[in-house]
Amino acid sequence: METTQYFEVTYLDTDCGRIRAEAFDALADAERFASRQAAGEHGWATIDAVPVRESRKAA
Repeated sequence: METTQYFEVTYLDTDCGRIRAEAFDALADAERFASRQAAGEHGWATIDAVPVRESRKAA
């Protein structure tokens, strides 16, 4: 089965104060990761469904 999307979690890394992103194949995995990142007082995370682009084919 071919996937048509993946899930990107954008979050604040409170250890260094930078915004980072991680990609996940499954929504449940993305939600678990986002929950851990948003657990602290200043933490936050968003989840975006991103369509998979068909790779370019050589001519």
